[in-house]
Amino acid sequence: MRLFIAINFDETTKNRLCDIIGGLREQSLSGNFTRRENLHVTLHFLGETNRVNDIKAAMDAVTVEPFDITMQGFGGFNQRGSMLYWVGIGRSDALRQCHRQLYDALSESGFELDSRPFKPHLTIGREVETVPGFDRCSFAEGIKPFCQHVGRISLMKSERIRGVLTYTEVYGKNLG
Repeated sequence: MRLFIAINFDETTKNRLCDIIGGLREQSLSGNFTRRENLHVTLHFLGETNRVNDIKAAMDAVTVEPFDITMQGFGGFNQRGSMLYWVGIGRSDALRQCHRQLYDALSESGFELDSRPFKPHLTIGREVETVPGFDRCSFAEGIKPFCQHVGRISLMKSERIRGVLTYTEVYGKNLG
């Protein structure tokens, strides 16, 4: 199974993010935009593994209390010759602590994890070609910060079902 640990969003947050995606889509000639049901923040990507019980144990070891995160900022970067666009997540000590506790517990169980600094964000579009004259700064200014309460982390399975990338929760851990 292809697995990752994530924070999933409530319907209000998905609505706000879909508005942003819709705005970007209107300013684009083409692109692969994140589907509503796939919106999330990845805490750790685990890749192909069947070690679900070890992952559950690592998630159960998290002691962080529920917290809020703020979606703010917008950016893009060139990824293999095409643009990837994202919405940023404001600084959150609780989010970083959650990421770190998972990292420590998973590493102790023998998982090899990405050791780059944690830069929480959510991808809203890949391989995006914007219209000529697209002003990324103006677009970003139109995105007002908004909050999402985080009371749960989820172990997610990633698979293609009839050609559609689908994420399914395998296990959830309530915080606190």
